[in-house]
Amino acid sequence: MARLDFDELLDRAHVVALPMRVRFRGIETREAVLIDGPAGWGEFAPFVEYSPEEAAWWLASALEAAYVGLPAPARDYVEINATVPAVPAEDVAGVLARFPGCRTVKVKVAEPGQTFAQDVARVAAVRALLPEAKIRIDGNRNLSVAAAQALIRAVAPLDYAEQPVAGVEELGQVRAWLGATGIAARVAADESIRRAEDPLAIAATGAVDAAVLKVAPLGGVRRLLALAERLPFEITVASALDTAVGMSAGLVAASHLPPVACGLGTGGLFVEDVARPRRLVGGRLSTAPVTPDPARVAGLAAPYARQNWWVEHLRQSYQALRLRLQA
Repeated sequence: MARLDFDELLDRAHVVALPMRVRFRGIETREAVLIDGPAGWGEFAPFVEYSPEEAAWWLASALEAAYVGLPAPARDYVEINATVPAVPAEDVAGVLARFPGCRTVKVKVAEPGQTFAQDVARVAAVRALLPEAKIRIDGNRNLSVAAAQALIRAVAPLDYAEQPVAGVEELGQVRAWLGATGIAARVAADESIRRAEDPLAIAATGAVDAAVLKVAPLGGVRRLLALAERLPFEITVASALDTAVGMSAGLVAASHLPPVACGLGTGGLFVEDVARPRRLVGGRLSTAPVTPDPARVAGLAAPYARQNWWVEHLRQSYQALRLRLQA
């Protein structure tokens, strides 16, 4: 980092905008900065509401891939889960058709503008279409404890409920309630780990049964794997709505961990990506690296105003990362 000149980094950067098939996390177009580095391609794509201080770890992940290179995959393929955005129940079949062979399905719930009944209907549609599948729900911290309990009761059994509530204390309350009621569901942490100053602190609380880890917000593949070694519960590697570049890093990370259906199938939610889509075979994706197609990168270039916004965000995140590494 000390030897990396920002102007050189900027010369290697390409700002792209990928249209989504369906609205996901409130996003209709996914924007990202791709870095064509000497060791490979990296991706800097923090969600736009993230400050430069938080986005600094996303930049660290991009620099690892672009300037150090990703570790070699430990397995040739990893199993993934299907991902169902907060779509109407009647649209679930069309979403699942893009995930042939998947035996685990993650369903988005509790998104702004969605009702309890819509969430329940969406999960029921998945169960009707894939009665043998494991089902996960992801609330992105949007539920109260009482609302999470009501939703879990209505849609159980579940593999797990991913971050249905905001904090660690609330996660612990949901987990204790599940233990007392005997409802078949586990509790998984996402934001409570990746947005924490001390990601390991949650392990001592007994608040969760599993963790969802994402490469970019944790600072890269190597940092994710180092954290995973110290967490005493099951790990699911997931996408932060990555392009094909970021997905390569997630697949490599997942290949080094015990096999669990990973949330790395979100590439199918894009109308077009910067590389030819990986083919999903039997619910598994190849861990072989992909290289962006220059024509696709050029064709998906973000509008000029958005490129300027990302350049400034990249600059501020670069400065924040330098300060963090010097501390």
